[in-house]
Amino acid sequence: MKKFFESLANVWKIEELKNRILLTLGLLLVYRFGAHVTLPGIDATQLHTLAGQTKNGIGSILDMFTGGAFSKASVFALGIMPYISASIVVQLMGIAIPYLQKLQKDGESGRKKINQITRWLTIVITLVQGPGYIYNLYRTLPSNAFLLGFDSFSFLFSSVLILTTGTIFAMWLGEKITDKGIGNGISLLIMVGILARLPQAFIQE
Repeated sequence: MKKFFESLANVWKIEELKNRILLTLGLLLVYRFGAHVTLPGIDATQLHTLAGQTKNGIGSILDMFTGGAFSKASVFALGIMPYISASIVVQLMGIAIPYLQKLQKDGESGRKKINQITRWLTIVITLVQGPGYIYNLYRTLPSNAFLLGFDSFSFLFSSVLILTTGTIFAMWLGEKITDKGIGNGISLLIMVGILARLPQAFIQE
């Protein structure tokens, strides 16, 4: 045990590594903070029915991967799931589309183009999933939970825009952790979300 703490102390003495650790922790804290920021126009005190929807089934899984943001109607409610979906789609398309096959063989330049395609596809997927999430809120929450009106177009438009921005920002955080921090940023965001959700899951049990 003593050697373990000595190793940690030695790691902390390496300036670059210390900066990477601090950056990673800081960005993860930003992500966790955003998971608790409710979408504008929703009364946060009325979210108990939405939380009840995520106790079992696929809702529970989605809430687990977003660290509880899904059940909080957060700006990060969709998390980085659209980015993961886009990555899977691009990988599958790479089997059938010659252009993507060529990019996969082009080294670093090809990888950058594939990443750019994945980002744009992430936005498209979020724009599709966003209205679906808002529709679920309409079905789940009482009408008085919507401060701008139950079927307000301004609420729908602004919420989809915010959800899309939240996903893009979460994607940026993951990429920034990968480039400037420690480990794979997307994997760390998922892990932190799951760890944050586990205590609540045990309490519900």
